[in-house]
Amino acid sequence: MKGYDDTTYGSAFADVYDDWYRGISDIESTVAELSSLAGDGRVLELGIGTGRLAVPLARRLGSNGSSNRGRVVGVDSSESMLDKLSDNDPDGVVTAVRGDMVTGLPDGPFTLAFIAYNTLFNLRATEQQAACFDAVAARLGPGGRFVIEAFVPDDPPRQGDDVSVHTLETDRVVLSISRHDAEHQSAEGQFVEFTEAGGVRLRPWAIRYATPRQLDEMADAVGMVLEHRWESFGRTPFDDDSARHVSIYRLP
Repeated sequence: MKGYDDTTYGSAFADVYDDWYRGISDIESTVAELSSLAGDGRVLELGIGTGRLAVPLARRLGSNGSSNRGRVVGVDSSESMLDKLSDNDPDGVVTAVRGDMVTGLPDGPFTLAFIAYNTLFNLRATEQQAACFDAVAARLGPGGRFVIEAFVPDDPPRQGDDVSVHTLETDRVVLSISRHDAEHQSAEGQFVEFTEAGGVRLRPWAIRYATPRQLDEMADAVGMVLEHRWESFGRTPFDDDSARHVSIYRLP
């Protein structure tokens, strides 16, 4: 998409992200599982956004009486998203870093790194995604884990254009317009919002998706092995019909 860069998504969605996506997955079960995996160590979230997961995770990690400050670190390339994170974290329990998910990661070591709900696919080239695995591996301590939550691409992959209604209200309509390229495993689109008071607002997005097998190959290339794969953070078993996956990779 012409003019689209690493900051575009955050700038376009920061003001509606919590309203549209807070309930996109179960926060309680996700935070509980991440807390268990983290143990007493430090945690890194890639693409922290508005802190939907990082803030409750930091609070949970500190609920045993130990200090939670500095234990959860999050990186995001969008200043708009980090501004919303600051609003959602008045106590400052999360340490936020502005940077991308490859060259902007803070120093480790971390016990756990995670990237939630398709955010890895915001890296729009295979080489970028592979470089992300490498950057994360370099910041994990021995036995550290990298958790990825993402959708399983359709088989066969979607191809062509699509237009659908996302929201329909008396004074507001949001259309979803998307284009899918099966050969390049990419998709891009716009949420086009029409309001009686505010006119038209465009909210663009673009991704490059990968299959679980391709992610396994990226992990293997940097010395990480697949420890678990579930359908969800509730540990629902993953099978051939699963539309989503939670993959946990571990350094030896």
